Amino acid sequence: MARRIDEDELIEHFTLYPDEHDLLRDKSGVGRLGFSLLLKYLLWKGRFPRGRSELPEGSVEFVAKQVGVAACEFGFYDWDGRQIKRHRVQLRGLLGLRECTVADAEKLSAWLAEHVCHRERRPDRVREQLLGYLRVERIEPPAPTRLARVIGSALRAAEQSMTLRISGRIPDAVATRMHALVAEASNDPTDQTDGREVFAQIRTDPGNVSLKTCETETAKLAAIRAVGLPGTLFVDVSPKVVAAWRSRVAMETPSLLRDHPEQIKLTLLAAYLHCRQREITDTLVDLLIATVHRINARAETKVVGEVVAELKRVAGKETILFKMTEAALDTPQGPVDEVIYPVVPGGVATLAALRQEYRSKGSTYRQHKQRVFKASYTNHYRRGLIGLVEALEFGSTNTAHAPVMAALDLIKRYKKDTTHATQYYAHGEHIPVEGVVPAELRELMYRIDKNNRRRVLRSVYECGVFQTLRDKLRCKEIWVVGADRWRNPDEDLPADFEDRRVENYTQLRKPLNPKTFTTELREEMHTELAALNNALPRLDWLEIKEGRKIGAIILTPLQADGQVLIVL
Repeated sequence: MARRIDEDELIEHFTLYPDEHDLLRDKSGVGRLGFSLLLKYLLWKGRFPRGRSELPEGSVEFVAKQVGVAACEFGFYDWDGRQIKRHRVQLRGLLGLRECTVADAEKLSAWLAEHVCHRERRPDRVREQLLGYLRVERIEPPAPTRLARVIGSALRAAEQSMTLRISGRIPDAVATRMHALVAEASNDPTDQTDGREVFAQIRTDPGNVSLKTCETETAKLAAIRAVGLPGTLFVDVSPKVVAAWRSRVAMETPSLLRDHPEQIKLTLLAAYLHCRQREITDTLVDLLIATVHRINARAETKVVGEVVAELKRVAGKETILFKMTEAALDTPQGPVDEVIYPVVPGGVATLAALRQEYRSKGSTYRQHKQRVFKASYTNHYRRGLIGLVEALEFGSTNTAHAPVMAALDLIKRYKKDTTHATQYYAHGEHIPVEGVVPAELRELMYRIDKNNRRRVLRSVYECGVFQTLRDKLRCKEIWVVGADRWRNPDEDLPADFEDRRVENYTQLRKPLNPKTFTTELREEMHTELAALNNALPRLDWLEIKEGRKIGAIILTPLQADGQVLIVL
């Protein structure tokens, strides 16, 4: 089917220039038109069209007008005749092209294996690279089937080279543990180490956010780490290639994996375990963030519900306070039930409502919410969250977040050390608080022990650390070692970004000076917002409501029998 291109592309690729018109002097009729189309298509695609269907729609008519030949005559152009063969030979000579020989195909396969296939495994992407290389080398692309054979040969050669290199880096002990993951079932009933069950568990997807899911995913990560893959195993392999190997294993059964040659089997399993380790690490970070959010959301819902259920707004609070003050000053030594209660409308009930209204506001409300958070954390989620912190390794390149990192180390150390099995941190222990524990939680964090010493409750402190950690993780101020999505943000840049900073910024078309960048951005935003503000009042199909319904925008469609109300 002919490809559709727009008018600009048609003019760009199928316009005949004066020197190209000179090539048509000895040609007439359908040969003149056919030669012109072959020439322009060859210059555009780097190869000859294989039939009428490959020519874009409108190209025949466009070129026919330029060469003075009726477009309908092109139907008589023989795609297998002697005339088109002469045209191809002539065009190859004019443009310096040559046909692809057997020797060329072997060299192309070797070039692909060395320069392309070691970082790209998808045949369509490899084909794009090959066609570009053929254009540079002035070689006419071979037929599609032959091109596919060249690409397939290069992919196989590159995979063989890479798998031999990767498998050679895997120690024998690690290879033995990897073999156990896909080994056949043991006939020994006393054998309790079935690696196939471990491998099947590693391949499962995570469940819903729960304590059980936290424990399951932590166990999966520990199982992968127990295999002991070298950390630099894929340091010189493209992530695309590793991901392709991972996808391949995901679609194969253990029996199929066992049938692969040794170097391929080890490489595929290593790539899968490497990718799954990063994916499970990401899952654990997601679980930590989601769990802290769930505790916080439930605490807020519960506290708000209690406030709504118990809150009774008291009208005339200033008048009541004035009457109570006046009565107290008139009779300073009198009993409360005789002096205060009589001047308060409603008596004790009104005073109780006033106290409840006060507690439902400001720091008192937030502290109550933190109490509920702490209760939920201590009674249910504490084991899972501390397990996640123990399984993950956190990092930060910003010294401003050093207190949070120190707090995480403190939590891990006290969890591992059984001598600290107490509700308090040891007296004299350095406990980072500033920038770690929210202000409304600090008053709840301290308690006086039986020796009349001010101590820090571990459970309350941990609540504050987890809330702060969630916020730092979400903005990547703190990252996780071995993760993918939650990795060090510095890894998002090319390794040579700083050395080629000027070149990279030039390609991005951004200024090196950050002040210049922010100034330009601010000016652009100001200009665009001003244009929007000026244009809105003049639009007859848009109306912005004012008054109590500020923010309501009414849009009238071009062909509408009513109005659509969108509230923003």
